[in-house]
Amino acid sequence: MEDKLTVAQGIIQSLGPVLGIIVVAAVAGWVITTWMRIRHGYPLDGAWGQAVYPRKNDEAVERVKLLTQENAQLRAEIGSIKDRLANVERIVTDEAHSLTREIEQLRGKTN
Repeated sequence: MEDKLTVAQGIIQSLGPVLGIIVVAAVAGWVITTWMRIRHGYPLDGAWGQAVYPRKNDEAVERVKLLTQENAQLRAEIGSIKDRLANVERIVTDEAHSLTREIEQLRGKTN
């Protein structure tokens, strides 16, 4: 009986550090995952798996409003830049064709 008890104690003593490392790794992983979710704005999980969203304060709402306005301004600016680029492309391509036509007309007149 004492031999079985000694064997069981030996197994428990040899598995103790391994189980400790597993527990520490699991807790560290949970902490890191929660920190990353908070940092990137993802909802956290509650006790029963429901989503717990971070509370919104007036500063956050104002920041979202300002970012939305800036986004709209940047989109309008990109639209105007696209229009200008299209005009520049049209001018560049039209001038090349008209220049070629003028050269051909001049060649035809001199021959």
